[in-house]
Amino acid sequence: MRDRHVIIAATLFALTWVVAPAPRGHAGETTTMAAPTHIGSTACRACHPKQFEQWQGSHHDLAMQLANEATVLGNFDDKHHQENGIKTHFFRRGPKFIARTEGPDGKDADFEITYVFGIDPLQQYLIAFPGGRYQVLGSSWDARPKEAGGQRWYSNYPGETIHFDDVLHWTQQSQNWNHMCAECHSTNLRKGYDASSDSFKTEWSEIDVACEACHGPGSAHQKQASQAASGKQPNEASGLNIDFPSVGLASWLIDPRTSMPMRNPPRTEHTEVELCARCHSRRSALVEAPEVGRPIQDTHRVSTLDGAIYHPDGQPRPEEESYVYGSFVQSAMYGAGVTCSDCHDPHTATLRASGNDLCSRCHTKATYDSPKHHQHKAGSTGAQCVECHMPNTTYMGVDERRDHGLRIPRPDLSEALGTPNACNGCHSSMTSSWAAHKLKTWFPNGRHTTRHWGEAIHAGQWTAADAERLLVGLLATPSTPPIVRATAIGLLPRFASQNSLPAFPLAIDDESALVRTSALEAIGNFPQELRLEWAANLLNDPVRSVRQEAVRALASVPREQLKGAIAKNFDNQLAEYRAAQLRDGSRPEPYMRLAELALAENDLDLAESEYRRALERNSSFIPAFINLADLHRVRGADEEAERVLRQALAKSGDQPDVRHALGLTLIRLSRVHEATTELERASKGRPELPRYAYVFAAALHQQGESNRARSVLSEALALHPGDRDLQSFMMSLAREK
Repeated sequence: MRDRHVIIAATLFALTWVVAPAPRGHAGETTTMAAPTHIGSTACRACHPKQFEQWQGSHHDLAMQLANEATVLGNFDDKHHQENGIKTHFFRRGPKFIARTEGPDGKDADFEITYVFGIDPLQQYLIAFPGGRYQVLGSSWDARPKEAGGQRWYSNYPGETIHFDDVLHWTQQSQNWNHMCAECHSTNLRKGYDASSDSFKTEWSEIDVACEACHGPGSAHQKQASQAASGKQPNEASGLNIDFPSVGLASWLIDPRTSMPMRNPPRTEHTEVELCARCHSRRSALVEAPEVGRPIQDTHRVSTLDGAIYHPDGQPRPEEESYVYGSFVQSAMYGAGVTCSDCHDPHTATLRASGNDLCSRCHTKATYDSPKHHQHKAGSTGAQCVECHMPNTTYMGVDERRDHGLRIPRPDLSEALGTPNACNGCHSSMTSSWAAHKLKTWFPNGRHTTRHWGEAIHAGQWTAADAERLLVGLLATPSTPPIVRATAIGLLPRFASQNSLPAFPLAIDDESALVRTSALEAIGNFPQELRLEWAANLLNDPVRSVRQEAVRALASVPREQLKGAIAKNFDNQLAEYRAAQLRDGSRPEPYMRLAELALAENDLDLAESEYRRALERNSSFIPAFINLADLHRVRGADEEAERVLRQALAKSGDQPDVRHALGLTLIRLSRVHEATTELERASKGRPELPRYAYVFAAALHQQGESNRARSVLSEALALHPGDRDLQSFMMSLAREK
């Protein structure tokens, strides 16, 4: 578990930032009023009483509240909770709610609860800290009924002992409300981080997710309504800076040819889904206060199907929250035009119907809510649509969330790729082979007879022999969801040859900004003439995330090669990119990206300064240690590199990435035997990285242990049969023998 958290931290600064599937010019879907201001949800009530009443008491309304007698659900009646060696005492001090637990210095202290966070199925608690910070307490209240196992305190990280010097401790950055939580639990939030004082002045218009969180600032709308009431002709249609053109205008009809639902009229935009994605996706903000109504890719960067977050077939992993959007845009339903409000009421935040009645609003009940289709006894758990097509994944100990990929169960992929499947989720005592046979018997011509794009993603992640061909095939198939194509282009560089090279400029020119962004990141280490040819025009792309990735792709191109308008666009976007990093400077990742720019410009002193600033923000941030050590390597100071890496080991324990970097450093210092020990630990700790096995085998060969080197290569090739470096090394050893 500890390695997992360090690995997650190590990948944050290099997150593949991509965006939602939308054609170019998507920004034209919004209408922006001149400098509107927020007026508060109570101002909306006069004209929209029904919607206001529906919203009150919803999860959005109760997303965050001041801690008081009415809002605190947890038991503070002199309760003691001990888990994984951490003791917490919950009690009252007059009207205040107090938790006595381990603080940032490792000593127990009393902490007053300032705000509550959420209501169901759990409630968390915020505590005010110096510098305007609010931290999320390490224990949560299980708000489920007692008969469901709730009404208890439990640790946010069950099974782990997390002390004050751990990156996951409740007083550390990973549990900071201002950065991690605030944007999606408040309305019109300004994070207000000041790098010079390393402090926050976070402000918001309303403490919860209120009307203007989704509809945008309401002052102009209120003015238009007043004009209309007085008989004047409004200047604009609504005065809001966001419209939902498809909501309430579409109906679902049954296609007589296929018996499948068909949207009428077809959806032509993504406004509603992308609005919800601002919070219900794995993403990071690009601007201080993202404007409501802008395309998601212009305000945020959303992760592709990263292997730490998703299984190869796109199913969400329980280790890392994905927040459903990344799953939904994989689905055939999204492709057919389904939007969030088809199933969810946007004001109550509840489902529009319960059980199978929700699905039969569009799908014919006689066809699908029948044992002939679901193959289970009517009324049983297995007869519920969601059990097969939207299985649960549990997050935060008790929070069960449905997979919004709306998938056909594929136990055959479980056999091939090791992915979970809904069948064995219930029939846990049976094998995936049994489940696959059942499906084949029931549906001999079903979806399991076709290839799934997860096979190509798995091949790319594990360097299979046919990975290049499969990934190029995904990119060439228009029906492949854009988030999948974006993932594929991100995996392709490790296999790139003359056969796949044409795929990159095509992806860079893709209609989907999601794919364009991922493709630009993919060419980051390509020859500069190719990067200049392919990326220069995207410096003026209409989508912010694409423009910023173009800056990164071109940062190491000599400035004299950027001519005319290209040079001007680059300078403008570079300034915007730098400013965006500093707005998020409470964390180490932005300084890593600034160091990357400095290295691209061959400014080693500035790069070192940025790495050290990253470590000032988080003294346990392993990527900064590793990159700082590599900077010392460039300068020929391997002794200093070793010192830095041993500092990192003291912080991280047995972390494979640090072990690998230390092993390489020790080889350069001619301490090959010590190096081999470190490289072996790294290779065993990260079997998914063939490069680690290659370097370990090379160290063994250097010491004359060729037989053992061949054994290491053989084991690695069993996992990565298409890796060219492993193949070449094995052939070399065979010739030598």
